[in-house]
Amino acid sequence: MSLLKALSRVLLLITILFITSQSSTYADGGFPVRPGRLLISPSISYFFANSQWDSTGVKRSFADGGRFSSIGVTLYAEYGISRRWALVATLPYVYNNYIQNVAPTSTVSSGLTDLETGIRYYLANIKFIYYFSLQGTAITPMYTNNPSLGYGEEGAELKLALSGSGHLFGDNSYFNLYDGVRQYFGTDGPWQNRFGATYGLSLDKKFMNQVSLGVSGINSFSDNKSFSPIPETDKDFSFIQASVSYGHSFTREFSVFITGGQFLTGRNTGVGTTGSLAFIYRLDYR
Repeated sequence: MSLLKALSRVLLLITILFITSQSSTYADGGFPVRPGRLLISPSISYFFANSQWDSTGVKRSFADGGRFSSIGVTLYAEYGISRRWALVATLPYVYNNYIQNVAPTSTVSSGLTDLETGIRYYLANIKFIYYFSLQGTAITPMYTNNPSLGYGEEGAELKLALSGSGHLFGDNSYFNLYDGVRQYFGTDGPWQNRFGATYGLSLDKKFMNQVSLGVSGINSFSDNKSFSPIPETDKDFSFIQASVSYGHSFTREFSVFITGGQFLTGRNTGVGTTGSLAFIYRLDYR
């Protein structure tokens, strides 16, 4: 039985190394951050799409052999103020490139996108195993007159999360569930429902290696129904993404996650393939 279990772990790890996945479960979960702890996570991500789901959910290739790719660099930070309160912030930078077979053959845009700053409140816990949190976030565009980087509108989000830990087949496991409602303030500014679920499993008793599976998505609603291969410009769309992730902790203070995923279904959006590499640093100031 132990041999079968070991082989299963090896096969799962090999699968993960060939499939891209999702990380950042710490950013969307409800687990509390220790008071005085600063969590910093720089990450680099990649997005690619050469086809789309139209407004009725039918899949088709981009016109004129079009293909869109984006490389993003993001800095995420979280600081524990007390047992109940934490501050969070996210600052992304992107490089977008859309290529097609007719002129203009290449459209490039780059720059900072939307700064997100928020405060998280830990509502309750059940036996210090299951945690509930509520987070309010302000969205501030870091650009002007560049629709390829985003809506150019301020916004706000309210997000509820549930996290917990337990055991499966004798191994430590955890889960994160979240659902957030976001509103952009402006002309045709969409309101969105952003949701996700992640299940993670430790591969060893020292908690040095872990894998996780996730499902996430966005439902965005607006009077503006137009479609662009550049995702930052679309306002009325939806998608569901599946992902898998592998993480390794080198020390208690430093971890690395290899992440990626695939869009499974959608409406008025590109059929995206994603991947990311995230570094997590934990610094204590108390």
